Amino acid sequence: MRNQTVAQQMVDVLRQAGVERIYGVVGDSLNSVVDAVRRTDGIEWVHVRNEEAAAFAAAAEAQLTGRLAVCAGSCGPGNTHLIQGLYDAHRSGAPVLAIASHIPSHQIGTGFFQETHPERLFTDCSDYCEMISTPGQMPRVLRIAMQRALGNSGVSVLVIPGDVAHDKAVNPTGAGHLVTERGRVVAPASQVRELADKINTARKVMLFCGAGVRDAHAEVMALAESAAAPVGHSLRGKEWIQFDNPFDIGMSGLLGYGACFDAMHEADLVVLLGTDFPYNDFLPQARSVQIDHDAGRLGRRTVLELGVHGDVRETLRAVLPLVEAKKDRAFLHRMLRRHARSLEAVVSPYTHDVERHTPIHPEYAASVLDEFAADDAVFTVDTGMSNVWAARYLTPNGRRRVIGSFVHGTMANALPHAIGAQFAAPGRQVISMSGDGGLGMLMGELLTVKLHDLPVKTIVFNNSSLGMVKLEMLVEGLPEHETDHEPVDFAAVARSVGIESVRIEQPGDVAEGLKRALAHDGPFLVDLVTDPNALSIPPHISAAQIKGFAFAAGRTVLDGGVGRMLDLARANLRNIPRP
Repeated sequence: MRNQTVAQQMVDVLRQAGVERIYGVVGDSLNSVVDAVRRTDGIEWVHVRNEEAAAFAAAAEAQLTGRLAVCAGSCGPGNTHLIQGLYDAHRSGAPVLAIASHIPSHQIGTGFFQETHPERLFTDCSDYCEMISTPGQMPRVLRIAMQRALGNSGVSVLVIPGDVAHDKAVNPTGAGHLVTERGRVVAPASQVRELADKINTARKVMLFCGAGVRDAHAEVMALAESAAAPVGHSLRGKEWIQFDNPFDIGMSGLLGYGACFDAMHEADLVVLLGTDFPYNDFLPQARSVQIDHDAGRLGRRTVLELGVHGDVRETLRAVLPLVEAKKDRAFLHRMLRRHARSLEAVVSPYTHDVERHTPIHPEYAASVLDEFAADDAVFTVDTGMSNVWAARYLTPNGRRRVIGSFVHGTMANALPHAIGAQFAAPGRQVISMSGDGGLGMLMGELLTVKLHDLPVKTIVFNNSSLGMVKLEMLVEGLPEHETDHEPVDFAAVARSVGIESVRIEQPGDVAEGLKRALAHDGPFLVDLVTDPNALSIPPHISAAQIKGFAFAAGRTVLDGGVGRMLDLARANLRNIPRP
């Protein structure tokens, strides 16, 4: 520990925890931390163009690996830039540590240059936020911050004045054990028994799955088989439950499709599995039970007949022996047929005359991307219409990942998420599905991609419009205003910074352009000029919304196809016994 600074001690503790990089922008109050990284093997400083992107990148790395990821911001504006990405990380359940450097400690409270109050600033987007004001707090407080981030799957923020980071460490660094694997909550036997009774008593059971079914695919399928239950999902649940699922009836919510909404409202019992689905208007508000490892989530979205506090996988393993196999499968078969018909009805907009339709149908482009992408590709998805195309066209298989700002819902997340994902998984194909609005907001991160020569494939759905905002205005009966803007040649922008690119304006060029991009050994940007009138409406909207939409819209609205999911629905129908 001889002559070791607090900053060096911090970096040494991060290395002990397996941290390999810190995302950020260098700055004066961070200089001692950056220098400590320079002098330490096994850890690197990843320079980005905006601290917001640093936090997004850390969030994606943490979600992909399950390990602690780290970002940093210098005092004042460097800290405030972090906020957007930290909100996204915290609400997504990503274990991220943010190092927020501060002005000199003796200047705190004087209104000094760039003074903020980071210990207050980050409290709403973190689980733990504390300031190191003396060297004696290290390394204990850092280890507490790391464990809180990992243990509670959220953000910890460590605030440290630049002069304190430069001070000599006074405590030995030592070694500490971080608990990285969380235990599983086992539901009480009485709740398991009551859950079984409700499933056995109900004639029509429906399962609705969120991200909490991540490692419970086999158990959910077993319950669906025994209970003759159709299985729907939220957007965050899609990648974990839709693959190898003969009971699939699609997705509910604003981006939904298929028979999920109908099944949920016609069932005698809706079983909510590991979901904190926020859109309560889509839930029946009756006849529901919920299983979640976080008891604080039980009943906060819908009225419950029963709440079960337990891990989804362990709870289903406990209840399955108590569930009686249902002989009446009429409800399941009816919903599967309705789901297939729904997909048949909406698939034609992106298959009919696509070779001649310009501007390009974004649905068509998304379906081609889905076909050519690697089986273990990592997709990062911008909020807005890119979210819709990802939700409806990316085919999960248990190996692919889809990362987006699905809870915080911020623009511009896709490219910086892709940066973190590519650093975390250098051998995997990482694809950023960027909207032109989102890419324009943090376009400087193309420089980050080039600087680090990351083989990220940026696919820009370029409709020169804020499509989701336009749809919101139309549904509310408002004429669209300030949603469209001047076209931008993003391919030319990419070339100007040294990134290979192609601009595609004709649908006949989509397949070849995407093949070329995905096969390229290095970063590549595809600028897809898509139809700004290709919007999407949810599977259920109110009469007032329909009236408002009809009043405001003089445009073509595509209800969206669903790519290869139609083939899955047709295959499932073949297994239904004929009367």
